[in-house]
Amino acid sequence: MILTYLGYIAVGAVLVVLLAGLWNMFRGGSSNTSQTLMRWRVILQFIAIVILMASLWFAQR
Repeated sequence: MILTYLGYIAVGAVLVVLLAGLWNMFRGGSSNTSQTLMRWRVILQFIAIVILMASLWFAQR
């Protein structure tokens, strides 16, 4: 049950960072900031995948 909520939070965090990076890019912000945000997006995507896979694994047990 808690992994389901963590999954939603992780996917939401990925979405927020993705939108922040796109917003920074479209408004002509610093390329270093965009680069940092996209690195965080990749890290958060990894965490989200791990949480979702763990949720599926525990659901089948």
